[in-house]
Amino acid sequence: MSQRPDLRPNRIAVLSVHTSPLAQPGTGDAGGMNVYVLQTALQLARRGIEVEIFTRATSSNVPPVEEAAPGVLVRNVVAGPFEGLDKQDLPTQLCPFTAEVLRQEARHLPGHYDLVHSHYWLSGQVGWLAKDRWRVPLVHTAHTLAAVKNAALAEGDCPEPLTREIGEKQVIAEADRMVANTAEEARQLIELYGAPPERIDVVPPGADLTRYRPGDKAAARTELGLVADERIVAFVGRIQPLKAPDVLVRAAAEVLRTDPARKLRVLIVGGPSGTGLERPDALIELAAELGITDRVIFLPPQPPDRLVQVYRAADLVAVPSYNESFGLVAIEAQASGTPVLAAEVGGLGTAVRHGETGLLVPGHRTPDWAAALGALLDDPERLRRMSIRAVDHAANFSWEHTADGLLASYSAALTDFHAALAGLGGSRAMVLDGPYGVLREDARDRVSGDRTSLGGQARSRALWRRRMGVPR
Repeated sequence: MSQRPDLRPNRIAVLSVHTSPLAQPGTGDAGGMNVYVLQTALQLARRGIEVEIFTRATSSNVPPVEEAAPGVLVRNVVAGPFEGLDKQDLPTQLCPFTAEVLRQEARHLPGHYDLVHSHYWLSGQVGWLAKDRWRVPLVHTAHTLAAVKNAALAEGDCPEPLTREIGEKQVIAEADRMVANTAEEARQLIELYGAPPERIDVVPPGADLTRYRPGDKAAARTELGLVADERIVAFVGRIQPLKAPDVLVRAAAEVLRTDPARKLRVLIVGGPSGTGLERPDALIELAAELGITDRVIFLPPQPPDRLVQVYRAADLVAVPSYNESFGLVAIEAQASGTPVLAAEVGGLGTAVRHGETGLLVPGHRTPDWAAALGALLDDPERLRRMSIRAVDHAANFSWEHTADGLLASYSAALTDFHAALAGLGGSRAMVLDGPYGVLREDARDRVSGDRTSLGGQARSRALWRRRMGVPR
């Protein structure tokens, strides 16, 4: 079988077990990964690749299948109770979830999916089985890693269980390719998990640059009911120890302690999540304890059209997380023309150019954050220059670029897959021991992209009929 340098899938199965790409980011387990899965699927569909996303249904109101856009289907799989399951409980539901994923493929002719892309370790466990069952490559994106999170836990936060770290190692060992958000994440995969460097592709996430762009700050503040002449620092994300909004609140309180007359407002946009659900009012209580209740405004998670107004309204967006594989909020804010004050952790060193588009603060000590916050707010000219550079920097991160990188990773996975088949005689049937066996003998044509071959389709249907005893 000849090799093609431009192998690409025609239809892929995307696995996002613990959170739906259609969920509102900012609450529950919905966050940057949701945005990533949906936006990359939309980009791939625009390039003629059919995408089917499998996620766990969390409500009886959602239909079994939703069309997110032409070429993008979201399959809501019933696995366990609709509500009341924490992410830590989801491993108990991987079996029913996997069963439904496999059944979906079994309803089609063999070779229906060309590739599996799993997101987060729970999905990777499902993808590992689907890969073996369907005889297709598995591409995996971790998004976060237990070993990295546990090495930098927020005070009072719960460490990730050992079972997760073991599960991550299993998936990394089985994946044909790993997609890392940054070079730093690639290093962590190699050093902490023993991932083969040659199987890792660094593909930065992006932002919707048609939506997140500079706009009228005064109009944005009016729309959100904010005062025109205040200095506004915004936090956008899930309210939980990992995301560390308390670091911003404490820093703002320190800045106000030294200058009570300062016109400073903190805007918190998001909802309780993860271990933050144990004390959902903890941030409100902290603001009261520090005596700055009147300086903090809380807003629920905002849809994209309103979120861009939050970014535009702010003078500065804070990302004080203890761990971020990348930090989509930082890119969205900069694309909207707002500099970022971020913790010097994980992918934030890539998302923010220190001293040019914002500042990176080592650690999470209140004096350090207060000093950086005050220094930026006291220098409007510096903020103005950072704002201009931030837009230019964010232009390097688009979902189009991310899709380019994913397609290159998919191509590499398929090329290696074909090379392995060629070494075994070029037929997928020769390496199959499952019930389909010879049914997939012409799958090499499908993987190579030749779905228009009437001869190939006819052979597949004939083989299927013979094996299943279906009359002509």
